[in-house]
Amino acid sequence: MLEKEVINFEKTAIVGIVTQNQSEEKLNEYLDELEFLTFTAGGQVVKRFSQKMERPNPKTFVGTGKIEEIHQFVKENDISTLVFDDELSPSQQKNISKILTECKILDRTHLILDIFAQRAETSYARTQVELAQCQYLLPRLSGMWTHLERQKGGIGMRGPGETEIETDRRIVRDRIALLKEKIKTIDKQQGVQRGNRGAMVRVALVGYTNVGKSTLMNAVGKSDVFVENKLFATLDTTVRKVVIKNLPFLLSDTVGFIRKLPTQLVDSFKSTLDEVREADLLLHVVDISHPEFEDHIASVNQTLLDIKANDKPVIMVFNKIDAYKHLTIDADDLMTEKTPRHYTLEEWKSTWMNRVGEQNALFISATNKENFEEFRERVYEVVRQIHITRFPYNKFLYPDYKDAVEKDDNDDNDTE
Repeated sequence: MLEKEVINFEKTAIVGIVTQNQSEEKLNEYLDELEFLTFTAGGQVVKRFSQKMERPNPKTFVGTGKIEEIHQFVKENDISTLVFDDELSPSQQKNISKILTECKILDRTHLILDIFAQRAETSYARTQVELAQCQYLLPRLSGMWTHLERQKGGIGMRGPGETEIETDRRIVRDRIALLKEKIKTIDKQQGVQRGNRGAMVRVALVGYTNVGKSTLMNAVGKSDVFVENKLFATLDTTVRKVVIKNLPFLLSDTVGFIRKLPTQLVDSFKSTLDEVREADLLLHVVDISHPEFEDHIASVNQTLLDIKANDKPVIMVFNKIDAYKHLTIDADDLMTEKTPRHYTLEEWKSTWMNRVGEQNALFISATNKENFEEFRERVYEVVRQIHITRFPYNKFLYPDYKDAVEKDDNDDNDTE
């Protein structure tokens, strides 16, 4: 069964460059992620190409010799899709397409948009994705139609790029205007829905894509959010009412963030990100088993800053401790330099995580529900404090508050 699935995957090659601002190690990290993105979209990466350059070639992104090497490999190995790690300019995409006529030319942005197109389940999500795709494709239409005409279906071919009518600039602009109006209407509806939820405390799960937010949502909220070991497994925001120790609050599972997140998606997913902006508490979920989880944290924090949601109380939830495996070091090998990748979980806790504060850094396994009671207790305490400021006399938090009030009144009368 697995072999059949692999055979159906599109044969893909990926391309990246090492520059003054991007080391070879960092490029390999990005290409690892790009390969996972390609797998999520339905492709199988069979080759990686990289080149050291001061800056991208303005005509073909990589050098003339490298583009010829790629061209030769594409022809000899029947490669159907070539994905570049950075966003290509319209002229770069046009020039590359003229040389590599045998395959589709995509960049990271186009690939992410394509995955979103696959994952969008609701009408609202599909509208948001289509708007982002149209905004991305509009400046590229002049050089893309002959390219799109040759290719039917597959990675990068979903959404507005499927039909001939979308190649007309005027019609695409009209479509963008129509989609913006439609989203504006839905945004108002979403705002009313959020308003109708009352003054309940709102908690939002945020984090890098594929860190286990949906698994945690299912474990806490007893919901049935789709979970899969792929990037952007869930796209639509899910909101559930959760009760811990008779204290109700709203928990939302939001779309995952990613490095080099397309600006088109940030703009078109405004309402989805409003769940984060309007939250009272953020649970920043981190996959501690990922070797680059610190970069993921920085990317999420940057996105929160971009959407002006960086001033909210945050609990850092380091997930997947069951999958965390530190590298063992031979004590006799004096040549081995110990790096953060060799740290044990306890050693990690004594680093900058200790400065975050024990109360604001939790270590759990959402899958195995390890340390789950500690997680629930901490979330309850923070939500309770927020709830107290909103509802000073709440029967769930103060069962005897009426007696306390009457006692205070009696004390006042006695004083008088």
